[in-house]
Amino acid sequence: MQTTLTSKGQVTIPRDLRQHFGLKQGMAVSFEIAGDHIALRPARANRQVQDSGFGLIKSRRKGVPADWDVASLVTEAP
Repeated sequence: MQTTLTSKGQVTIPRDLRQHFGLKQGMAVSFEIAGDHIALRPARANRQVQDSGFGLIKSRRKGVPADWDVASLVTEAP
């Protein structure tokens, strides 16, 4: 496969190669010099393992004010 280098130094990675290696829009890639050629690889994710799951789930609901009192929901039983 062959592609052309633009004046900005950009190239388009052919679709077949992107699909084969699972490259998606916005993914980081790394370049390495390997002898007389250049190696392109998906960059390793630098994610840290979290101690808790707090904040991992996004809600569509509007946020609750920080000073909201949960006890205000309690009513006297008849």
